[in-house]
Amino acid sequence: MQLTGFDQRIAFVTGAAGGIGQAVVQLLAQAGSIVIATDLQRPAAPQHTGSGRVHSEVLDVTDSEAVQALIARVERDIGAIDLGVNVAGVLHFGTVTQTTDAQWRRTFAVNCDGVFHVSRALAQAMQPRRRGVLVTVSSNAAGIPRHAMAAYAASKAAATMFTRCLGLELAPLGIRCNIVAPGSTLTPMQTGMWHDEDGAKRVIEGFPEQYKTGIPLRKLATPQDVAEAVVFLLSDQAGHITMSDLYVDGGATLRA
Repeated sequence: MQLTGFDQRIAFVTGAAGGIGQAVVQLLAQAGSIVIATDLQRPAAPQHTGSGRVHSEVLDVTDSEAVQALIARVERDIGAIDLGVNVAGVLHFGTVTQTTDAQWRRTFAVNCDGVFHVSRALAQAMQPRRRGVLVTVSSNAAGIPRHAMAAYAASKAAATMFTRCLGLELAPLGIRCNIVAPGSTLTPMQTGMWHDEDGAKRVIEGFPEQYKTGIPLRKLATPQDVAEAVVFLLSDQAGHITMSDLYVDGGATLRA
C-alpha cells in the first residue's frame, strides 16, 4: 500500500536535528512534502529528499512567541501548514527526591509546554481551513511507571492527554490529532543512559530490580520504525483515526 496525502503539502516538524525527528523529516520529504524542520540547532538537510523540499529553522519550542512567529512566517511566505509533528523532547533521569525544581520545570517546558505552544499555533492556523493533521511523539513511559523517570513520564503523560483533548476539540472540523508512543529507541537519548557495551542487551532483557519488562520482539526500535508510524498517522490512509495512542515499543508495555 502506498501512503498518500503528502505531495507538496507543508509539514512542520520539531526536534528535527536528529533521531526520530530527523527520520520523520526524511520520510516526509521523500514522500513529496515541503518540510519545515526545526530544532534548537539548525537541522542539516537530508541527503535524499525525493520530490520534496526541506527548510531548516532554529526554534526553541519553550518560547511561545518564537513558535507563533515562525508558524506565521511559514504560512505567509511558504504556504498553509497541513501536517504537524511534535518530536522535540528532553529526558531527565533521576529519582524524585534527587530531582530539582529546575530539572522538573525544564522537562515540562520542552515535553509538555512545547507541545502546547506548537499545537496551539498550528491549530489556530488550521481551524479556518477545516483541514490538518497533528501527531505528538510521546513515550510508552506515559502509560507505565518507570524508575527514576518521574519527570519524563509525567511530562509525556501530560502531552499525551493534551493531544487527545485537542483532538476532541478539532474533530468536528475534520482535523485529526494522534499520538505515537515509542519504547526504547536507538537514539542518543537512549544510549546516553547506557554504562557499557551491554546496554542494548540489558534493555532488551529488562531490569527486574526496577520492575521494568524487556522487549518481547527482542530488539530496539530504530528512529525509522517510529517515523513510519508517524507518517502513517499523517497519511490519507489514517483518515478515520483520531485521538489514538499508538505504542511502538516491541510489546514492552504489554498493552495495545
